Amino acid sequence: MTPSRDFVDEARHEIGARLRELKPIVDEYHRLEAAAAALDGVFKSSTSKRPVRRTATRTSSPARKRGASHGARRGRPKGSGTRGAEALALVRANPGITIPEIAEKMGIKQNYLYRVLPGLAEDGLVTKQGRGWTAKDAA
Repeated sequence: MTPSRDFVDEARHEIGARLRELKPIVDEYHRLEAAAAALDGVFKSSTSKRPVRRTATRTSSPARKRGASHGARRGRPKGSGTRGAEALALVRANPGITIPEIAEKMGIKQNYLYRVLPGLAEDGLVTKQGRGWTAKDAA
């Protein structure tokens, strides 16, 4: 017995709707998988403790009030974000990948990656070849 055309059309519609519903979840899975791969080997030992951050004593010096920091950078250290690790994982998995392709896979804007990838290159982790990027260990 052959299924009716209405049944087939309805099944196609339901499958299409479910695929559209699951796509963001699958995309998130791939981004997390890339980030986890990038973090492999960063700190293998989970027993290491982070240093205690000491707070500076308050002073009333004019330099302090103006925000002078004696040459120290404020904020987190350069390259400590997960976006850099995620981008590095994508470059390792896809040698020659371009920034627009990385941005699409990560679901972020390209302009951020134009700052991240040169930083990874300065650290010796990636190299630029034409428009694409390649991991140093894969080069």
